[in-house]
Amino acid sequence: MKKVLVTAFIIMALLAGTLIAQDNKEKKKIEFLIASVENLKGAKFIRSGSEYDGKAAASHLRMKLQKAGGNVQSADDFIRLCASKSYITGDPYMIRSSDGKSIKSEEYLREKLKEYNSTQK
Repeated sequence: MKKVLVTAFIIMALLAGTLIAQDNKEKKKIEFLIASVENLKGAKFIRSGSEYDGKAAASHLRMKLQKAGGNVQSADDFIRLCASKSYITGDPYMIRSSDGKSIKSEEYLREKLKEYNSTQK
């Protein structure tokens, strides 16, 4: 019986370690995504009809992430739940580059996530 308990404990410890490692990977991805918005040069982050610079946009995204709490388990969750549209109006967040072209923040962040994932292999 003692062997079974020890084996079960070891398996649980290994699984917990795997979950923590996965959680840290996802946190790094999310921070990378926020930083990519924060460091936008000459671009504007548009939410609810108002324009914000990258630093203000990143601050807003971090606040939404904090409020989402345990609902955000992955970078995909972050994009979907925090960084793609206004919770109040339902309007999509947009990013307008210095040349005037606009893209939905969800599209921009999904591209950034692809870039990040391709460098982590």
